[in-house]
Amino acid sequence: MDAREVALLTLHTCERQGGWSDAVLKKQLAQAGLDRRDAALATQICFGVQQNRLLLDYYLSRFSNVPLKRMESKVVQALRIGLYQMLFLSRIPHSAAVNCAVEMTRAHCKNARAAGLVNAVLRNIERSMDRLPVIDNSDPAAYLSTLYSHPKWLVEEWIARLGQEQAARLLAADNAGAPVIAQVNTCRVSAPALLAQLSEAGVDARLHPWLKDCLILRETGDLEGLETFAQGYFYIQDAASRLAVLAADARPQMRVLDACAAPGGKSFALAIAMQDSGELISCDLHPHKKKLMQAGAARLGLSCMQPQTADATVFRPEWESAFDLVLADAPCSGLGVIRKKPDIRYKAPEPLAQLPEVQGRILDNLARYVKPGGVLLYSTCTLRQQENEDVVRAFLSRRTDYTAEAFTLPDPVGAVGEGMVTLWPHVHDTDGFFIAKLRRQS
Repeated sequence: MDAREVALLTLHTCERQGGWSDAVLKKQLAQAGLDRRDAALATQICFGVQQNRLLLDYYLSRFSNVPLKRMESKVVQALRIGLYQMLFLSRIPHSAAVNCAVEMTRAHCKNARAAGLVNAVLRNIERSMDRLPVIDNSDPAAYLSTLYSHPKWLVEEWIARLGQEQAARLLAADNAGAPVIAQVNTCRVSAPALLAQLSEAGVDARLHPWLKDCLILRETGDLEGLETFAQGYFYIQDAASRLAVLAADARPQMRVLDACAAPGGKSFALAIAMQDSGELISCDLHPHKKKLMQAGAARLGLSCMQPQTADATVFRPEWESAFDLVLADAPCSGLGVIRKKPDIRYKAPEPLAQLPEVQGRILDNLARYVKPGGVLLYSTCTLRQQENEDVVRAFLSRRTDYTAEAFTLPDPVGAVGEGMVTLWPHVHDTDGFFIAKLRRQS
């Protein structure tokens, strides 16, 4: 099985079974046993098709006499993979992209005539590459939706919030690759020392330009196979999550609750900020995620972290007014991490309407655990105001003993005077993220 076949089967499985492409791809790559180069190509094709699916379908539908919705799923995926390579991968000859798509169709699709259809459609596009149909721009939201392959309802939200120019920049950033960020475990090693060891191991690493004890990695290969990873010198986490922990201002000897902690990145950052002292209870609803957090804490040597299974909406009397700091990284739509999970953009919008109610219940419950004078930090990895500012303001109207507190983060974020900030991929080159710092009155 080659890289394109892995991409085909991954995309087909995601469309038919509803799985997230990153998890399905990881499983397919393990089964295929591809080398590093082919695994990278499979990943690039799989993610690239997801990032450009609406644009690919726009062109395919104009060169095919058969509607895409009437085709077998694997035929559609073969067409998308072939066209993606022709439009975006300049190193691959168009003829090779077409031939591979045809051969995949012949090998994996039931309809004996499907290979001929794929060949005809892609050859027709190949002959027309210098005169592809122009996307109608009379409706700005529909135009940007097609050009950047985001659903129109989401584009309309971003235009209403940011204006057309900034919304287009955000959409373009969503389709760009996210940097791989390594957070340094300063309980075990300094950032310069780790940088030197990674360079010796052949990893292209550099200090983050504005976030202390943080490295940007390129051409990483198998990070988990590195000796420095096994020794617990670093963990992978986006800069935005680290900024949330900086806003929380965890300190040694505190008693801290991370109530929605899995897979554990913010808890690791909290424990390191606490210099592995005090008490950090890290909770998740699912028992298997508790085991993941335990394994991560053990690798990093963080003994103050105590993973537990708990529901953030269910009150535990023994925790009432018991913590100096409580983190609520609430379940959300995830629309700030489209760079890493490109298929998350295609979520149906209707179920998202229920999220603010759940987020509000979590805040109401966790607020009872904060000591007078302590901090409740609310965060999400979405950019939707309905799940962010609106949830916090509604909470503050119910709990008059809490106020939003100003904090300062490294530039380019800087001072956050209102106690709430949104991080934008196209502005800060981080995940899309929201942070609110709430102080309980003494």
